[in-house]
Amino acid sequence: MTDSRPDDLNDTDAATDAPHVPAVDAADATDPAEKPVEEWVTGDEPMTGPQRSYLHTLAREAGEEVPEPEPTKAAASVIIERLQRATGRIPADRDR
Repeated sequence: MTDSRPDDLNDTDAATDAPHVPAVDAADATDPAEKPVEEWVTGDEPMTGPQRSYLHTLAREAGEEVPEPEPTKAAASVIIERLQRATGRIPADRDR
């Protein structure tokens, strides 16, 4: 079987025999949290397990109920950010 990974991912570090991971220029990396939720390709999918857990934790701390029906990934992200502000986990005046 042929390994179809690019050559730089097939290389290993001779000292540790660990796979070589190419460097990523921070200027080229895109933080998915920076992309508006309206532009998320998977934003209309059901929220993830970690989102569900965190949303329930924040809602409990804020004395609120989690909305029904269960929000999408994008909607959960917006609600989580609002609840983070409400609970003081992030400052209310921090830029969005």
